[in-house]
Amino acid sequence: MNLLGSGSVRGCIIEEKAMTSIKGRTAFITGGANGIGFGIAQAFAGAGAKIALADIDEKALEHAREKLNKVTDVKTVVLDVRDREGYARIADEVEADLGPVSLLFNNAGVGGGAPAGKMTYKLWDWGMGINLDGVINGVQTFLPRMIERADGGHIVNTASGAGLAVAGTGAGVLYHTAKYAVVGMAEALAAELVDENIGVTVLCPGPVATGIIERTSECQPNVMPSLSQDQKNAVNARNVRMKNWLEHGTSPEDVGQWVLKAVETGQFYVHTDRFIVRYVEARTKAILEAVPEE
Repeated sequence: MNLLGSGSVRGCIIEEKAMTSIKGRTAFITGGANGIGFGIAQAFAGAGAKIALADIDEKALEHAREKLNKVTDVKTVVLDVRDREGYARIADEVEADLGPVSLLFNNAGVGGGAPAGKMTYKLWDWGMGINLDGVINGVQTFLPRMIERADGGHIVNTASGAGLAVAGTGAGVLYHTAKYAVVGMAEALAAELVDENIGVTVLCPGPVATGIIERTSECQPNVMPSLSQDQKNAVNARNVRMKNWLEHGTSPEDVGQWVLKAVETGQFYVHTDRFIVRYVEARTKAILEAVPEE
């Protein structure tokens, strides 16, 4: 019996199946206290889901809990998504308090990075650990449980338009690498899970007013000492441009509603605007033109 529907990619054709209801199900959302994560939390709380928010920002978690408590049952947990043992322990706590998690949102992420020639292993480990390993850890923690229960489910991975093409935003090699991997992982999961009655969605936002630039600057390893003054100036200017660009983007609340609709209908790709279209078209054209003639 189909409960939560599924979106799958078979031969690059997306199969969509409608869902019955979200009400009463438990949603686990990483990066859930701010930005897109909290927008998703608000949308799914409004649809009747019980909400578990995981984040490293304790103050923001308190604020989020106070707001969502008026709508639904809420549990907040401090979690670094790179911590696999902590993830498993918290998963047990959440399911004991709220019930089985059948809606998983691997949303936690950071921007940041450095010019390609100034990247370090410490930066790679930090950025990939959060933006990619955090997604892997979420799937590896909850997917076996969802399959064993055979009660349907849905996984939403937050990637980016930067996971579909390299545009002129200056997102950087670290960010592009992680987000391309998240998109590929979601596509492969969708193809494998269609017969498990578990849907998959990949969120590929363009500019969204989330404050990610400011939060990233508070936690990323410091690379400035290794940069020349010109490189420092370029990084600072890029951060200012990105901050302004994002501030004028889509609201997290709107993104949350679009994600809700995607889960309800089994939609695989979710975009927040059309910014990436010409870059995806150019990339696709270049790939196809490089394929040998028959």
